[in-house]
Amino acid sequence: MELKELSSQLAGGQDLSMDQASASADLLASSEVSAEDKASFLTELSRKGESAVEVAGIARRFRELARDPGLQKWAPDGIDVCGTGGDKMGSFNISTTVVFALAAAGVPVLKHGNKSITSKCGSANLLEALGVNLMADDETLSKSMEQLGFCFMFAPAFHPAFKEIMPVRQQLAAKGQRSVFNILGPLINPARPAFQLLGVYSSSVVAMLADTLHALELKGGLVAHTALADGRGMDELSVVGGNVVRGFGALRDIDDTWTAEALGLEQAPADDLLGGELEDNLRILDDLLEGKAPKGLEDTVALNVGAALHIVGKCDSIQEGITSARDIILGGALKRKLADTKAFYASA
Repeated sequence: MELKELSSQLAGGQDLSMDQASASADLLASSEVSAEDKASFLTELSRKGESAVEVAGIARRFRELARDPGLQKWAPDGIDVCGTGGDKMGSFNISTTVVFALAAAGVPVLKHGNKSITSKCGSANLLEALGVNLMADDETLSKSMEQLGFCFMFAPAFHPAFKEIMPVRQQLAAKGQRSVFNILGPLINPARPAFQLLGVYSSSVVAMLADTLHALELKGGLVAHTALADGRGMDELSVVGGNVVRGFGALRDIDDTWTAEALGLEQAPADDLLGGELEDNLRILDDLLEGKAPKGLEDTVALNVGAALHIVGKCDSIQEGITSARDIILGGALKRKLADTKAFYASA
């Protein structure tokens, strides 16, 4: 099978099968396939519009090609909480804060991510500033799970197959062109946690990515996008707009738009969630721990923690999860987890 053949099929408006999509991942990762053929394939796939089957096939193969960190012990109960990025909102590191809060609640968090391209301070940037070693070896990752209840897997260290596609991705990005790789990162966690809370950059991909994660056979989770009244959007659950939400796995019956009021929270202005440079976000995090952050930010973090607690079965409802989350954020557990993290990595 050649990538040119698959590109022609896509150009004709015909979807790829799961097997064809998986084969395309191998061809994209091959040094023997030209950059031109790879760019053409990704362009035609994007132009047609990626189906859940296609994305699942590509993601499944890249997960198989990833380096195994050896964290199978935690995968059946573990969760990843992340966003696709690309919403250009400049918000505070919500999902990163959620990781520490969930670990403080006893939920295993297998976080997979990269340094930010589209924001001033991505998850890896903040984690590094909080003491986390982004290039920790597998033994340290296991110890982090044992002692802290979470770990962070820096994506470039686990996906050698991406090396051959990187120049093409950069070429397409320079043209302002999206590709399947803009949504692939959150789908190819090498530790394969059974649960996921995924925020996405557009409501148009919520259903497709929920179907993709269902096809990848995760136990359960939610895909969400906040649509703001002014036309902007966020790759998070939040209290600043309508949350377009779709479930998968055990939560597949969820297909709704949630408002802050329906969740027992207050609608807040988008400015409540704004972040900035690394130093700004560290200050905002301190304010959050002291109960001095904007109400909209506190509620949004609590909402995401609460949703994740519900996803993994720790709470019977998101509203119950929000109550537990607020206790974790303001009651000292989150602050202790941050202190324990610094101490762990300082001695690792």
